Amino acid sequence: MKYRIESLVIKNSDITIHGFIVGNDLEAKSVIHVLDYKKTYIPFTCDRFVRNDVSVKYFKKIHDNTYGFTLSFQYDKNKHYYLLIQIENKEYYILINRRSIAMYRALIKLRTSDLGQTIRSILKKQKPKPSYDAWRKNHISDEAELSRQRTVSFGDNAPGFSIIIPLYETPERYLKELLESIQNQSYEKFEVCLADGSRRGKDVSAIVQEYRYKDERFKYKRLAENKGIAGNTNEALSMAEGDFIVLCDHDDLLEKDALYWLAEAIQKEPECDCLYSDEDKIDENSERYFDPHFKPDYNIDLLCSVNYICHVFAVRKSLCDEYGGFRSEYDGAQDYDFILRMTEKARKTVHVPKVLYHWRTHMESTSANPESKMYAYEAGARAIREHYHRVWPEIRIDRIENGISLGIYHTYFETDENEMISVIIPNKDHTEDLDKAIRPMIEKGSWKNLEFIIVENNSTEAETFAYYEKIQKEYPQIRVVEYTGPFNYSRINNYGEKYANGKYLLLMNNDVELIEKDSLKEMVGYLQRDDVGAVGCRLLYEDDTIQHAGVVIGIGGVADHVFRGKQSENDTYFNRAMTAQDYSAVTAAVMMVKKKDYEELGGFDESFEVAFNDIDLCLRIREKGKLVVYNPYACFHHYESKSRGAEDTPEKMNRYLDERKKFIERWEQYYTNGDPYYNPNLTLKDGSCTLEA
Repeated sequence: MKYRIESLVIKNSDITIHGFIVGNDLEAKSVIHVLDYKKTYIPFTCDRFVRNDVSVKYFKKIHDNTYGFTLSFQYDKNKHYYLLIQIENKEYYILINRRSIAMYRALIKLRTSDLGQTIRSILKKQKPKPSYDAWRKNHISDEAELSRQRTVSFGDNAPGFSIIIPLYETPERYLKELLESIQNQSYEKFEVCLADGSRRGKDVSAIVQEYRYKDERFKYKRLAENKGIAGNTNEALSMAEGDFIVLCDHDDLLEKDALYWLAEAIQKEPECDCLYSDEDKIDENSERYFDPHFKPDYNIDLLCSVNYICHVFAVRKSLCDEYGGFRSEYDGAQDYDFILRMTEKARKTVHVPKVLYHWRTHMESTSANPESKMYAYEAGARAIREHYHRVWPEIRIDRIENGISLGIYHTYFETDENEMISVIIPNKDHTEDLDKAIRPMIEKGSWKNLEFIIVENNSTEAETFAYYEKIQKEYPQIRVVEYTGPFNYSRINNYGEKYANGKYLLLMNNDVELIEKDSLKEMVGYLQRDDVGAVGCRLLYEDDTIQHAGVVIGIGGVADHVFRGKQSENDTYFNRAMTAQDYSAVTAAVMMVKKKDYEELGGFDESFEVAFNDIDLCLRIREKGKLVVYNPYACFHHYESKSRGAEDTPEKMNRYLDERKKFIERWEQYYTNGDPYYNPNLTLKDGSCTLEA
């Protein structure tokens, strides 16, 4: 047997242990028990889940498994405990006490690979993960690939690009490097349109003339006055004759095959009107590439939270001609306003998942010093407000404020709080947890028009029914309805929905607790749009690390939460855990949907009795053309699966594997094409959003 303890959290009188167990045979299944110091069995909870990384590590293949585990039990630091593991007709004991916990924590911290290592090997540093510099060297096009690209013919439909660059007292070195990066493109059907608003004597006409003399594709206009960044960009735009406009700042760089990959994307998708790529940053000495931004496919709610598209961005010129260029009232965020307006009208916005643009950092640049252009963030908030006014005029915005950092926005929507929300909670015993789920929403939550439908399912404790009677007398908006069949999460929720009177349904576990009082208002804010079908929230473990911040299809071999176990405020990729955005799915531990949509879809698929039912529902919502939104400003604690016990019997394991197989077969396109809200350059081993080596 091999095992690893990967995290160990002690909170109050509980200990939670996360790790994996694997036998010599890839099909071997393990069963875990917890014993006290007398080796007497004690109560615990345990979840088992798939660990394809373990399968690949030890057996060099992906195999249906439940090697992973998370278990919790009551812990007294002065006593000894044992994990009893039964696997392949053998029994193993793992000691849990203060001394062993210290060792495990040291191992976890050093990321060692085997709990049986000696002290010497424990102290030895593990090989670091590949740096972005190493990754980049393996992924940029080499000279052979660039030569191949130069021989490719896109025929009569080859798009022409107009690269528009507003200039203002551009440092000569930066401008030369930029123009060289354009001139060396492997795709040749382009022109460069430069409009120079520099003060007299500060222009760069001499440099540009050198390029114009050698290459007629370079166009230059010396402006009589500085018209501001929007005005100067419009002057460059007025020279453009290509099929697509490509935006470029005067001190940045293009990758040598940037235009080639844009052209290829347009060829593959003829209805493409807008397209963008991934990007990174380059230092002021042009020596170091860093901070790569690997983006999702078009994500309108992420775009309304932050200008994640940024660079490189291209738009069909006819679209720009019809709906206008850059607006000076948005100077500083003129590109944000432009991107919002163009993507609103585009037939299709395509993402090219390659780093094609290098954003220069120096102390005056927004990329290096966000506070250098505070006016830009104020203009960005206005651009978002105007976008909503154009696209969803029926949606009212109270205010837009800075979120976790400058450039990330939190939109506060006005909502009709006379609308009823029906909260559906399946329950079996565990009334203390249930009371925590209900009472704060009534007493602390800001949304008052609520009804609670508790779906009682085979409780056995007399205290449970006494609690039902008491809570219904205390709060008349609470009803208990009885579902007597065997546990089937999907069927229980569908049963409860029949009793719901609200416009909105809040599907909720009995092991969650409200943190942010405006959580329901935050969720309704998005769900009131016709194009949104479900809204999820940020869920935290008891120690305030992330339990849920969105679901990505493919992580861990099937689907999983991103950023699990991280701190949401400062430890996630581009602050994504604290940014409202669209995902393929969110968890139904706390999920809001419209009753009308839920009924039209037939609710949860009851063949998914325990697992994947919520993700399946979200994907069916998306199949109907609606969005699934993650809103981090709606926030709850999730004490995760306290109420249903361990998934450690052969029957439960087989049920899980059957449901897993069915889910993968039903949504095969996500495994073939990838999750559109996740970048293919990021790892699927876990939800960390780190680079795939």
